[in-house]
Amino acid sequence: MALATTVLAATAATNPLLDYKNWKTPHGTYPFNEIHAEHYMPAFEEAFKQGLKEIDDIVNNPEAPTFKNTIEAYEASGELLTVVAGCFYNLTSAETNDTLQQIEMELSPKLSEYSSTIRLNEGLFQRIKTVYDQRAKLKLDKAQMKLLEDIYESFANNGANLSAEDKQTYRELTAKLSQLTLQYGQNVLKATNAWTMLITDEALLAGLNDDTKSMLRANAEKQGKEGWLLNLKPTTTIPVMQDLDNRDIRRELYMASATKCVGGEFDNTAIIVEIVNTRLALANLFDKKTYAEKSLYKTMAETPENVYKLLDQLRDAYMPAAQAEVKELEDYAHAHGFYAAQLQPWDFSYYSKKLKQEKYAISDDDLRPYFELENVKKGVFGLAEKLYGIKFKENKNIQVYHPEVTAYEVFDEKGKFLAVYYADFHPRDGKRGGAWMNDFQPQYIKNGKDHRPHIVNVMNFTRPTAEKPALFTYDEVRTFLHEFGHGLHGMLTRCQYAAQSGTNVPRDFVELPSQFNENFIDEKEFLDTFAKHYLTGDKLPQELLDKMHASQTYHAAYACVRQLSFGYLDMAWHSLEQPFEVNETIGTLESVIRFSDKAMEQVQVMPTVPGTQMCTSFTHIFSGGYAAGYYSYKWSELLDADAFSVFKAAQKKNGSIFDKKTAKRFRQNILERGGTEKAMDLYKRFRGGEPTIDALLERDGIKK
Repeated sequence: MALATTVLAATAATNPLLDYKNWKTPHGTYPFNEIHAEHYMPAFEEAFKQGLKEIDDIVNNPEAPTFKNTIEAYEASGELLTVVAGCFYNLTSAETNDTLQQIEMELSPKLSEYSSTIRLNEGLFQRIKTVYDQRAKLKLDKAQMKLLEDIYESFANNGANLSAEDKQTYRELTAKLSQLTLQYGQNVLKATNAWTMLITDEALLAGLNDDTKSMLRANAEKQGKEGWLLNLKPTTTIPVMQDLDNRDIRRELYMASATKCVGGEFDNTAIIVEIVNTRLALANLFDKKTYAEKSLYKTMAETPENVYKLLDQLRDAYMPAAQAEVKELEDYAHAHGFYAAQLQPWDFSYYSKKLKQEKYAISDDDLRPYFELENVKKGVFGLAEKLYGIKFKENKNIQVYHPEVTAYEVFDEKGKFLAVYYADFHPRDGKRGGAWMNDFQPQYIKNGKDHRPHIVNVMNFTRPTAEKPALFTYDEVRTFLHEFGHGLHGMLTRCQYAAQSGTNVPRDFVELPSQFNENFIDEKEFLDTFAKHYLTGDKLPQELLDKMHASQTYHAAYACVRQLSFGYLDMAWHSLEQPFEVNETIGTLESVIRFSDKAMEQVQVMPTVPGTQMCTSFTHIFSGGYAAGYYSYKWSELLDADAFSVFKAAQKKNGSIFDKKTAKRFRQNILERGGTEKAMDLYKRFRGGEPTIDALLERDGIKK
């Protein structure tokens, strides 16, 4: 025993991940400057050994199974793995490279095997089942009962009740699925980074503003080129599709994005077929007809039927308005020189922005000067202070994983340390697209000590240029508020168990805090706290505010049905009752395209372009956690509109959108409670009843 301890100590001395209990960093944050690629695999291997040893200790405990020696012991196991994975997988999303991607590929089957070994441990499951069967006699509080039920169900739904033969099949399928989803995601990132277009004639950039052209020039300079470089990152695609007069370039950019991973070196079409068929095979092991049926059992929606009910309800409400919006835009385009019979997808954003400007005389360029990065941060942080009393203080002694990342200490209303918060704003080649929140360390209570969370928001917002600071678009401010809402869910949590803390809630509930937080961008009282012209310091003028408010429902129906199309696509793939069969006559690619087009056709309001494909780069459902769950964005939107209507009612009564009594109820029932109770019970305790769709229809201008 002494020898093993000595070996581990020697290993820890050279591998900071193994020495995490002795880190001298503020609040036990990661010493990123000391952690290198060669540390990960040995740390994972040691974490697997320790984790399995902890499971063996539970199984071999001679005492009768109890909540403490089995359920709590299991929940607390794998601490080293949590530490190692918390660092590694955050970096593979936010700051990856070829070496980390190779490690990720090698690690995937090992992690899958580790998970399956635990999930299929009969001795462990029997102890859990023994406690579960006695649950009615145990004096457990709500959180403990929920933890017991969740752990039992997680084992039962991951193969614990399967036969020996089916357990082996389960291991093979989960390992295969892990590899497939990983390969899919890496293909999307590589394909995104692989495409560029160099423009050397500035005349071709007519329509773009100076900020966008400066950004494109900076893109070129980074690659040692002269001119203006287009890529497939949102900070490029959004302004180019909206502003560039040259239709041919817009079309080429659109096609590059919409055919990402369609054929070629990074083809994902065959991988999609394997993923959905593997998921169906997993569902069938549990006597479920579809993967959606298996996946939805722990959500607020509960069944595929309820998901389709929501999608269909929104389709019927929004589709006529969406068709009218497209017709209006097409008429406008024809009246302004558009020569083709139909608008194409690469025309929509371009004419949509022009029509919006004509109708409301407002554009992103009008608003950008009032949304300078530092001011936006002050506003978003200030919102949290006004609602919940928390404060942010930058701490440069906290190491970060990239020089552009800023680390903050977060304190509660009484000055007590609450969390560490990392903010990572701008796109890089090593960062995947989009925006997200994650934790480096979860919140939990152990031996009476509250281990506070370390939260990160990763985004891809407009960079500063040589001439100007980072000036956000209106939508970028909204996205920041969204991800910061997730961050608040992680930072404010107060739970006993890590498995229940923060955002460990059903996925159709997890978007409530984030989408709720977006609502404040439409409130003058909030905007007046930070929206100031970066040169003059003038507040955002009332005239612009009025125009902005008037434009809020502009193309809201189109945006809704676009989201619905993604939801229908997701459900179509995961509602298959038979394995997807490729039509040999037309081949894999065309089979996938036809299936996808069919799934989305009921909510298509724009022409479908031959050869383009959404699902080959639909990372949410094929490499993220949203398989049979993309509907949750609309589900949560219904919740967030309903929840914010409570704040609006309080504003009418008390004169301020920052109503502290309402915010306290939201914090105590939604943000702090994590997954300690059923999501609907928590929501009804805040709201006083179940949500309705009315507030959403009113907000979007569908229902007056």
